[in-house]
Amino acid sequence: MFPVEPISAKMLDYYVGRRDAFLIDLRSREEYRTGHMKGAVNLPYEEFEEMSEYDFPRGKILVLYCDRGGASLLAARVLARNGYETRTVIGGMNAYRGRNLVCDIKYEDSM
Repeated sequence: MFPVEPISAKMLDYYVGRRDAFLIDLRSREEYRTGHMKGAVNLPYEEFEEMSEYDFPRGKILVLYCDRGGASLLAARVLARNGYETRTVIGGMNAYRGRNLVCDIKYEDSM
């Protein structure tokens, strides 16, 4: 079993684009569309809770984040118990101020 390693929001940039990392955004679909980490997949926490099996890439570091860090910590613990190497972001996206933020909402969508 791997321990859950907490990382700072600033450290998220370190994992973007790495071949050995898989970023998971646990926020709602709407929150994801308003801004998420480059390359992250969206899996709302409610859907994660309902999954009976976890089918994430083995041999990769799973970097989980949510809005403040609580949900990602809980999910990372579950995954670590199932043999995944995990990181969780302290403070979540509320604490992130880096350069790898992607927004899916276009100007027309917000009108």
